[in-house]
Parts: sequence; structure tokens; C-alpha cells
Amino acid sequence: MSATVPSHPSAQASYQVRFDWGTAGAAALADADLLVWVDQLGAQSAPAHPGVETALVDDAERIGDLVLRRQEERGDRVSIAVVAAGEPGESGALRFAVEDLLAAGAIIDRLADLGIDHCSPEAAAAGAAYGGLRNATRHLISASVTSRLARLA
Repeated sequence: MSATVPSHPSAQASYQVRFDWGTAGAAALADADLLVWVDQLGAQSAPAHPGVETALVDDAERIGDLVLRRQEERGDRVSIAVVAAGEPGESGALRFAVEDLLAAGAIIDRLADLGIDHCSPEAAAAGAAYGGLRNATRHLISASVTSRLARLA
């Protein structure tokens, strides 16, 4: 009998729906069947992954339908990594981007509405952020620091 090596906690492998930030987060969640790259302002390219989909806040329904279709085709659960791109900061470090958090949360919230709700704590928090701010999402996205900086560029 061979011993199984537990995955690193950052992989969130015991959860169906996972959430992380940036390319490092995408790498940590790389074993997921589907990687949803969320970049609301389109500032970064999606990382290479065999099951990558790019998404914005308005794509939550499309992603939910896609996950359901893939689960039906497979006859089993599909693991989903929702990754918020974030914004590259001046020092090269990743900056928090509220628009990416809310867009990722919209996707996670939609998955939960479809019954795909075995979420990591990180994914649950992103979904709750969107759920609590759903009615203000459009305003918050347009008023965010990164949106305002993009308009200056």
C-alpha cells in the first residue's frame, strides 16, 4: 500500500470551489479541472492551464452553465479554481483589486446558487463579499482605485 502525499494547504484540494489571487494563486490551484481567470479590467493575460476560462462579473451565469455541462459530461464533480488577477503594483508586488474580488465573488455566488457550494474558506469569503455588495457592484467597480488609475493611463 502506498502512502498518499497530502497536497499543500494552498492548493485547497479538499474543496470543489477554490479561490486565490494572481499567477501565484493560479499555480497553487493548478490541479483544478477548470481555472477561471477573473480580470475585470483586462490588465493581465490568463496563465496557461488546460481548462482556463477568462471571465468578468457579467460572465457568472456562463461560467455556472459551463461547470454544470462539464459535470454532466464527466458524470462527476469538476473542481473549479476561481483566480482574481489583481493588479501589478509599482514594486512588482500584486495589489488588491476590488473589481476582481467582486467579479470572482459573482462567479462563486452563481456556482453556489446552482448547488456547487463545497467552497474553500477563501472562496466562501469572496462569494460573501459579492453577495453583500451585489447591488453596489457596478458603482464599486467603476469607483475602485484600479479603475480610476486605468482611466488616468
